[in-house]
Amino acid sequence: MALKKETESLPADISNKSLGRHLGTTIRQLRLQHGLTIAEVSERAGISRGMLSKIENSLAATSLETLEQLANALGVTLAKLFQNYNLPRGAAQLVKNGEGMEVVRRGTRVGHTYLLLAYDQGPHKTFEPFLISLEDAGENFPSFEHPGTEFIHMLEGQLEYRVGEDTFVLNSGDSLTFRGEIPHGPETLMQTPIKFLAIIHYDSPISEHTDE
Repeated sequence: MALKKETESLPADISNKSLGRHLGTTIRQLRLQHGLTIAEVSERAGISRGMLSKIENSLAATSLETLEQLANALGVTLAKLFQNYNLPRGAAQLVKNGEGMEVVRRGTRVGHTYLLLAYDQGPHKTFEPFLISLEDAGENFPSFEHPGTEFIHMLEGQLEYRVGEDTFVLNSGDSLTFRGEIPHGPETLMQTPIKFLAIIHYDSPISEHTDE
């Protein structure tokens, strides 16, 4: 099995974040329960042994796609990795400032920082809320496509955002809504730093994987 390129994961010290510690500990415990070595699990998941070791020790941010591959390699569902995480099980879920899960998606390589602000612990997701930060005004950004509807709300900076053949200048306080299957993404970073909320609502529950 071909290994995923290391550029798909961002090394980051997230040892002080409870979710990172929980995921790393859970993956290691499941691996040991099944009598599997790091080499065996990393080969099954298609990642390097070094990256798996970093994930187990909460020293690397990783993508939801990689977490799903690790769950498959361990013979469990993705929900199992989050099962005993210390989040409310009732009607509300609180994610404190700075404790959003940093995830790696395709735009990360060109300057996006994604913080996932809510964690769906089921096998399928109905929505994803992200806090996205953009810093480098000189980068060219790719276009994204995904199922469902996306809602963007600008918090800081000024951004020209493209949706299909149209472009929109977004300032702090502005909002933009569009269908996710239309190619979209940042066109020009007009005033940095830029921060905005991006909430993707799926028309029907989908498995834990998106391209953006």
